[in-house]
Amino acid sequence: MATAKEKGKAKKSKKKLDSVGVAHVKSSFNNTLITMTDLQGNVITWSSGGHQGRYKGSRKSTAFAAQLAGKFCAQEVLAGGMRKIEVWVKGQGSGREAAVRSLKAEGLEVTRIKDCTAIPHNGCRPKKRRRL
Repeated sequence: MATAKEKGKAKKSKKKLDSVGVAHVKSSFNNTLITMTDLQGNVITWSSGGHQGRYKGSRKSTAFAAQLAGKFCAQEVLAGGMRKIEVWVKGQGSGREAAVRSLKAEGLEVTRIKDCTAIPHNGCRPKKRRRL
């Protein structure tokens, strides 16, 4: 009988994480992506509104989907030993605040919230205005 390693399905080992990390929250109008990294920028875990399985299409952009994604990421890093995080928020979608609140509610200590949203300083010409 072949073992799991011989079949190419090696078990993922849980390694000890640093106690401090960074949560990158990218919130667009279509989805919210949450990526947990260490201080060097190495990805530990990630999740999004669509990654939760139940949400497709416009429901990915809701605050509740962002809340579930934050909860998933927080549980993963808490199991590894991370306790404090910095949150870097990017974008202007509806899942910004919900993601940060869910990370805090799961027991992670948020030390800093930094807004990294790109703001043009009269750079590229914007898209033409939408007419309804």
